[in-house]
Amino acid sequence: MALGSRHSTSILGATGANTGTANNFIPELWSDEVIGAYKKNLVVANVVTKLSHKGKKGDTINIPSPARGTASVKAASTQVTISADSSTIVEVRIRNHYEYSKMIEDIAEVQALSTMRKFYTDDAGYALAKQVDTDLFALTEGFQGGTLGGSGNASFEKAVKGGDGVTLYDGSSNSSATLITDAGIRKMILTLDNADVPMDGRALILPPTAASTLLGLPRFTEQQHIGNGDAIKTGQIGMIYGMDVFISTNCPTAAANSGTDRVGVMMHKEALVLAEQMGIRSQTQYKQEYLGDLFTADTIYGVAELRNTAGVAFVVPA
Repeated sequence: MALGSRHSTSILGATGANTGTANNFIPELWSDEVIGAYKKNLVVANVVTKLSHKGKKGDTINIPSPARGTASVKAASTQVTISADSSTIVEVRIRNHYEYSKMIEDIAEVQALSTMRKFYTDDAGYALAKQVDTDLFALTEGFQGGTLGGSGNASFEKAVKGGDGVTLYDGSSNSSATLITDAGIRKMILTLDNADVPMDGRALILPPTAASTLLGLPRFTEQQHIGNGDAIKTGQIGMIYGMDVFISTNCPTAAANSGTDRVGVMMHKEALVLAEQMGIRSQTQYKQEYLGDLFTADTIYGVAELRNTAGVAFVVPA
């Protein structure tokens, strides 16, 4: 299959190109396709705060996180009231470097169909997108004061049951997780409202089992006519109470109850942050010792929790 062109080499006047090596990769084409597949498969990363650290040095970003202030009465002929600064610093450590590599031997290059490149670029984009989402999902265990890594009977010990949206999850029995309900969604909305989380920018991310339940709720199906039709947000299945609703097969499982209960999240974009120091990069190099091209796509990024109270994790049965 023809995947592009590469300059041939000449050794003592002999042309070093042949049908197996002359028509190979155009790195720009591979990069475009990998980036496209990467963006298409992101779910959580599309609904969090993003920081670009591309082209900059350093392995840590310090983000000021000021607390909300209050208004003061201005009395006549008096000085204004100076509000005390109570901001904190959120540290985003850029330490995640993931890659996806394939060796395309010359015989495969010659004999394979043109769809081979499409498969590898799609697979690279999916693999890297899944890893980014996995790292972001892991941080949702810390919502509402939860302990990363879990404690007590279960991981996600500060997650709530999907059925009522307020009772803490207890993974010690099969009845711990409950199916998501309209009442449960409204209770989780109330939790965010009480934490003064802005309405705009909220999202609901569901595992497939919860999405199937949600599609049967009249409240959800009644509101679909207000969807915004944003096709870039892959995984979006509609809106409810003004929130975009997404489905993700990458939602985590709770460690208790044999690790079968699934976790979903309701969160604002300010709950988590994704900092990219190097976006998706694709490279190819001919390896004579293998008589093939080494294709690698990689990315460097960091993730962190920005606002602990801006998200709620909930658990539903598998």
